[in-house]
Amino acid sequence: MKYKSIKNLLIYGLFPFTAFVACTQPQTNKEDALASHIDTTVNAGDDFFDYANGNWFKSNPIPASEQSNGIWQLIQDTINEQIKDICISSAADESAEKGSNKQKIGDFYFSGMDSVSLNNKGLDDLKPDLGNIDKIKTTKDLFEEAAYIHTVSSSPFFGFYIGQDDKISSKYAINLFQGGLSLPDRSYYLDNDARSKNIREKFTEYITNIFEIMGYEQIKADAAAKKILKMETDLARTSRKREDTRDPFTNYHKMTFAQLESLSPAIGWSTFMNKMGLNNIDSVIVGQPEFFTALNGYLKKYSIDDWKDYLKFQFVDGLSSYLDDKTFMEGFKFYSQTLRGIEEPKPRWKRVVGTTNGSLGELVGQVYVSEYLPKGAKEKLLEIGNAIKAEFANRIKNLDWMSDATKEKALAKLSTIVMKVGYPDKWKDMSTIHIDRTSYVKNVISANKWETENMIVHYGKPVDRNEWHMQPQTYNAYYNPSNNEIVIPGCNIIVPGYERKMADDAILYAIIGGSTFGHEITHGFDDQGSKYDAMGNLKNWWTPEDSAKFHNKTRMIVDQFNNYIVVDSLHINGEATQGENIADLGGIVMGYEAFKKTKQFKDNEMISSLTPSQRFFLGYALAWMVNTRPEALANQVKSDVHSPAKWRVIGPLSNMPEFYKTFGVQEGDKMWRSKNQRVKIW
Repeated sequence: MKYKSIKNLLIYGLFPFTAFVACTQPQTNKEDALASHIDTTVNAGDDFFDYANGNWFKSNPIPASEQSNGIWQLIQDTINEQIKDICISSAADESAEKGSNKQKIGDFYFSGMDSVSLNNKGLDDLKPDLGNIDKIKTTKDLFEEAAYIHTVSSSPFFGFYIGQDDKISSKYAINLFQGGLSLPDRSYYLDNDARSKNIREKFTEYITNIFEIMGYEQIKADAAAKKILKMETDLARTSRKREDTRDPFTNYHKMTFAQLESLSPAIGWSTFMNKMGLNNIDSVIVGQPEFFTALNGYLKKYSIDDWKDYLKFQFVDGLSSYLDDKTFMEGFKFYSQTLRGIEEPKPRWKRVVGTTNGSLGELVGQVYVSEYLPKGAKEKLLEIGNAIKAEFANRIKNLDWMSDATKEKALAKLSTIVMKVGYPDKWKDMSTIHIDRTSYVKNVISANKWETENMIVHYGKPVDRNEWHMQPQTYNAYYNPSNNEIVIPGCNIIVPGYERKMADDAILYAIIGGSTFGHEITHGFDDQGSKYDAMGNLKNWWTPEDSAKFHNKTRMIVDQFNNYIVVDSLHINGEATQGENIADLGGIVMGYEAFKKTKQFKDNEMISSLTPSQRFFLGYALAWMVNTRPEALANQVKSDVHSPAKWRVIGPLSNMPEFYKTFGVQEGDKMWRSKNQRVKIW
C-alpha cells in the first residue's frame, strides 16, 4: 500500500529501516558473521563501511528486482516468507469464518494473486469513480472528489491528516501542509541538471501512457500530460524546500476555519471537510500558508477540465500497483526503473505479501506475535533500552556546554520518555473493513478507506497515548515528540547472522542499543525533538545561551555532511538530514558507553580474534550493511531526510575518538577529522 498522508514532523526514524529480523545468508565463517564480512583490502581508516562489509558485498550482488542488497533486503525476505506462510494458510482455510482475521487475510492475498482476473478487468473497477470525476462542473464538485481520492488513493492538491496539536499535545488537530506532487521532491521539477531533465521527460511519458490506458487518444493524452507537469511544477515552485519544513515553529500556523477560508477562498474547504466526515471545526493548523495562497491562484489559472485530468491521474497513479499487468508495468518503469534503477519487478507473491501486510498489518501482526516473535522479546528490549536511557542521563549531567537550568528540564524530559516495545497491549479494531476475493484494487481501497476513517474518528476525542503506528513485524522504529515516546517493534530483537544463538553484547549494544534505542532516544533531543517539552508540547524550554551553543554544535554536523558526495556531483543535504545525523551520532555514542559497562567489555573478551571494541564498531557497520544502486542513491539524496547507509557509518564514526583508537585511524586517512572538526553534542 502506498503510504498515505502522515505527519512529517511527528514521527522520526520512519524511513529507511533501522531494525532487524532473523535471516539466512551465505557465510564463509559460520561461527561469526562480523569476521567473515571484513574486506582486508580496504583500509579501515579510509572507508570503514567497505572494510566492515566489503566481503559480503562481493559475494552478494544486487538482484535485478531490487534497488539495493544487504541487511534490509535479507530482513524483508525473511519477513515476506513468514507472512507468506500466514497468507497461504489463511487463503487455504475454507472453514475461516466470514469477517474473521483469517478470512480477510486469505481473501486479500488471493485477490492479489489472481492475475487472470486482474488482467481481464483492466481499469473496470475504477471506471465508476473516473466517471464521477468526468461529471465535475464546479470547484465544489472538484473538492468533493479530491476528498474521496484523499480517502482511497493519493493526496491531490495538498497534504492532510489528523494528529496531535504540536502545542497542545492532549488535543487532536486538523493539519494541512503543502503537497499535491507526484515526484518525490520539488527539486525534480525545478533542477536543470541532466538527471532531473531526463526524469521529467520520462514522467511526462508515464502520464501520457496512463491516460491512454484510461482511453484517451494519444494527442489528447500527451496534451494532458504536459499540462499536468506544468501544474505540478507550479505547485513545486511555491513549496518550501525540504530543509525549510523541518522547523516545527516556522511550520505551525493555527487559524480559525473562517481564516482558512479567507486565506484561500477558491478552495472548497467546507465541501472537502464535510466529505472527509469533519464538522464543527474550530481551528486548523496550516504548515505553509503561502502554499495555499498560491494554490488558490492556480485554481483560477487552470480550467476545471485541467483539474479533472489532474484528479484522474492522481487517482489511477495512486492505485496503479494493484491493477492489471499493463498498468502496473507503466508505474514500475517510471517509479522503479527510472527513479531507482531497478531492472525488473519483484515476483507477484512478494508484491502481494507486502501489500497484504501493509493494508492489514494489525491483523497479520496478531498472528505474527503468536507464531514468530521470540518469547521474552519485550523484556530483552526493555533491558537494553533502559541501559541506553541511563547512559543518556549520565551524559546530560556531565555536559560542559549546558546550564543547570536546562539540564534539569532535559533530565525531566528523558525520565518521562515512554518506551513501547514488542507489540501493543490492545490491537486496533478492523472488524468494519470488508475484504473479499472479487477485486484486489477494491480491497486496497477498502483498507485505505478504513485507515482514513480510523484517523478521522480521533478528531474531537481525548488523545490515545497507548496507540501504536507500527506493527510488531515492521522492521523499523520511531520517536514521537508529541507523546515523548519511542516505539520499537518486537522484530528488532533478532540480529541477522546469529539466528541460532544470542549475539554477543558488542553486537547487541551496537545494533539494538546504538542504531535503534540510542538513535530514537536522541531524536528527542535533536534539532527538532529538542523543541518539545516533557509533555510533548512545542515549547522553547532552553535558555537562550544554551540554544545558541546547541545550534553551533548542530551546525558542525550540517557542514560535515554537506561535504559528502554520494553519486555524480550530488552532495548530501546536511540541513535536511541533520536530525537523523544527530540521532545516529548520539545513538552510537550512547551505545558504546552503555556497552563499556557490560561484562564482555570489562573482561576484554576476544571473539574470532576481535576485541570487544572492534566487535562493537563492526556491529554498527553491520547495522547499515546496504549496497544501493546509483539511481536509488540519487533519489534518496534529493528526497530523503536520512543519509545513505554508507555515510550513516563513516559520518558518526569519524567523530568518535574511541573508533580512532580501536582501528588505529591516523592523520592522512580519509575518515580522519582534526579534533576541532569532530562533532560532540551529547
